[in-house]
Amino acid sequence: MRTKADLPVKTCATCGRPFAWRRKWARDWENLRYCSKACSGKRRPGSSAAGPDRALVSDRKLA
Repeated sequence: MRTKADLPVKTCATCGRPFAWRRKWARDWENLRYCSKACSGKRRPGSSAAGPDRALVSDRKLA
């Protein structure tokens, strides 16, 4: 049986904390970047799709 120390580990792109492999992440482990939904929502500036250009679009009134 494997112990937690034997599992692969990644570092969260937002908070920098290490997080270990989990069975529910098995299919998407290669693409996983964040340790939690909270960190996914607090992405660092420059890495989010909703950058400054998107903010300007949402402030405009549509006629």
